[in-house]
Amino acid sequence: MTRGAAGMSPSPSSSAKEAKKALGARMREVRKDAGLTARALALRTKQHYTRVSKIENGTQVPTDADIRLWCAVCGAEDQAIDLIATARAVESAYLEFRRLARAGMKRVLGPHTPERYATTATFRIYEHNAIPGLFQTAAYCEAMLSFWMDFLDTSDRLDAAVREWMRKQEVLNGPDKKFTVVLEEQALRTWFGTAEVHAGQLGRLLEVMALPSVTLGIIPMMTERNGVASTPFWIFDETLVALETPSAMIEVTRPDEISVYTRMFGHLEAAALRGPDARALIVKALDEMS
Repeated sequence: MTRGAAGMSPSPSSSAKEAKKALGARMREVRKDAGLTARALALRTKQHYTRVSKIENGTQVPTDADIRLWCAVCGAEDQAIDLIATARAVESAYLEFRRLARAGMKRVLGPHTPERYATTATFRIYEHNAIPGLFQTAAYCEAMLSFWMDFLDTSDRLDAAVREWMRKQEVLNGPDKKFTVVLEEQALRTWFGTAEVHAGQLGRLLEVMALPSVTLGIIPMMTERNGVASTPFWIFDETLVALETPSAMIEVTRPDEISVYTRMFGHLEAAALRGPDARALIVKALDEMS
């Protein structure tokens, strides 16, 4: 698990309400572009008029079948995939951490599951003040998780949670996997645990960046750049972007939104140092510790 602050974000519940309204407005636009009234659409889709109204006003989320039929009747089949992704995001994107945490850390993992890791070929990861979970030592992971388990008041055992994260690192050796990671230099200098724990973590980072599946870039502090992200994020192939705030796990599945994070990652990657230059930044942080 990695953590990052996202600033003054709206609450998950208010965000979900706004997302429902936005989806309803888009569905209304599709209908109007087809020149249909709400009652005419209801007749053609064999739905009650009030259901069409509820969908358009954001009080009810349409099913995948609703959206496909709606778009077919309106001659807007090309919009169905994006609208379905939006509807799924409305239902599942904003997950309350505290509610899930009471059932244990496994419920707070969000997309960080063995199934997701197994099906993802390309991981693109940006972190600004922590080392990604895939690269963490057990001691560093324990120091980080101990804080969040206490903060979120979970019922899980710390040793079990650490073992869970260590098992996930097996994906680094999986065939046909690619990990492109961009860290801010600040992540090298933010301690979780003791100096010894942090030094061990930096040593582990040097080892991991030598893996053939890993491309590691580090953005130096006090350097000119043309992109600044407001929060850490993980991109799983082209299907999902995951962000964490102190109160929620946000999962982005809409193709147009995913493309925004992909473009942002490109800006961040362009500002990062790689290879010997990145290694030199890690060694410098280690030297300064001593």
